[in-house]
Amino acid sequence: MPIRPVLWRDGRLDILDQRLLPLRERYLSCRTVDQVVRAIQTLAVRGAPLLGVTGAYALALEKKDPAAAARKLISSRPTAVNLRWAVERTLKSRDFLAEARRIHAEDASMCEAIARHGAPLLRGKRVMTICNTGALATGGIGTAFGILLRARAEVYALETRPLGQGARLTMWEAEKCGLRATLVADGACAAALREKKIQAAIAGADRIARNGDSANKIGTLSLAVNCRALGIPFYIAAPGSTIDLDARDGSAIPIEERDPAELSSRFPAWNPAFDVTPARYIAGIITERGILKPGDVKLGIS
Repeated sequence: MPIRPVLWRDGRLDILDQRLLPLRERYLSCRTVDQVVRAIQTLAVRGAPLLGVTGAYALALEKKDPAAAARKLISSRPTAVNLRWAVERTLKSRDFLAEARRIHAEDASMCEAIARHGAPLLRGKRVMTICNTGALATGGIGTAFGILLRARAEVYALETRPLGQGARLTMWEAEKCGLRATLVADGACAAALREKKIQAAIAGADRIARNGDSANKIGTLSLAVNCRALGIPFYIAAPGSTIDLDARDGSAIPIEERDPAELSSRFPAWNPAFDVTPARYIAGIITERGILKPGDVKLGIS
């Protein structure tokens, strides 16, 4: 049975509550934009492409002030540019629900195209990844995870502290899809790359700057640096909607900081949700239009 993280049913948006996975599968029924914003902010729904799809559907719930609703949605997760892109596109349309459905279908098609371009790079290889980039993060089979799926790669998933998206979500998806997968503690990243003879690494992205610098879940920079030190190619997989040509480089990407209590309820803590990987560490950016060099990301805009 396919994983369906968001569903439009009977005039409401049902969101699979990812905070409860893998122990429980429960949908939140959202009938207002505020309910969707809350689901986004608390990570009940997440993943840059899926946030775009979700934001578009959320506008279809708004009857009084779509412009104000759009502002709320865009500000709910500042790093993921897909959310802004999809909400602004939907706001310009005549039929919000029809536009949301188009965006959803387009993302599913882009996922398949990304997987088609990327799978030959990773087919049958041992590949490390971070966070979750599958059906739970997109409108289709996923970006980086979609490539791993089509390549039938052997997956080594970093746990992705502090909220464990790799441990909870990627491992759950791998199990459902029949992929061989091993969970790796974040601190064991370098050791696993070396000892397990990892052949490549791949991650998604929440925003890609004009020069190819890429923001993704915290820990991605460490993975990329470790790969460079050990001579392992590191790839980014993302749709064209993740590319932000207004961001000259990574320094222009806003980085969300989350509640320190996610790390410690007692001690002071710094809890950035994302980091930026410089383009020089990235072997290629895999989009629906092909595999691009980081300096050519503008070619990935569809």
